[in-house]
Amino acid sequence: MLGNFAFDKLTHHPKPPVNTEEDEEEEEEPPRNFTLEQLKKFDGKEDRPVYLSLKGTVFDVSRGKQFYGPGGPYEVFAGRECGVALAKMSFDEKHLDDIKGCEDLNFGEKDSLDGWIDQFTHYKCYPVKGKLVLKENLPSPDRVLTKEELKEHNGQQADIPDGYATAPIYVGLANKVFDCSFGGVTFYGPNGAYERFAGVDASRALAKMSFDPKDVENPSIDDLEEKQLKVLADWAKTFETKKGYPIVGKLS
Repeated sequence: MLGNFAFDKLTHHPKPPVNTEEDEEEEEEPPRNFTLEQLKKFDGKEDRPVYLSLKGTVFDVSRGKQFYGPGGPYEVFAGRECGVALAKMSFDEKHLDDIKGCEDLNFGEKDSLDGWIDQFTHYKCYPVKGKLVLKENLPSPDRVLTKEELKEHNGQQADIPDGYATAPIYVGLANKVFDCSFGGVTFYGPNGAYERFAGVDASRALAKMSFDPKDVENPSIDDLEEKQLKVLADWAKTFETKKGYPIVGKLS
């Protein structure tokens, strides 16, 4: 059982191990991938950080919250892809969330966009949080993955898809395959608390809240109790609704 990890609630992720070294700085979060729906949540409201994307690169502009946060002159850009909009100096909704449009800008607009990216990166030094991946660039949720194909996507593969910030991390759950590189790298990526679930069908293990290799290696849920099946359903709801991990396939 997961006795060594504290849970906020049944459906929440465990808290990371506590760092007991007083002088060690807080570890920086690794790069992650974002869906547009996930990015939109970083709008600066209710004390949330402010992120925005420029040509697919996601910046944390919380230090400029007076500009990009609620009530700021650029608040419309919070939680959005705004490369085209800033290149054109436009607040028009049609110029938001248009990564592909960055390639169709004229010479002067491309130069302006490069200037914004340079300013964010080298002058403002806004932290880069990851990459925005559009829905059309995600694998089909209807494709069927074998156990071997699932295992190939454990977050440690050398080949990172074009436009991604980090390698996909597939976790099988309730007959669906979720890509946990979209916000779950610290949990399911290398050295994460749930690293052993990366690239496997973790349905049984998560339903039982178990790290036992027998449960990790055996995805069958046929003999689970009703209470455990409810836990499994709660995990699936958390993955799909609360965390927003994209579904990238089905289990064979």
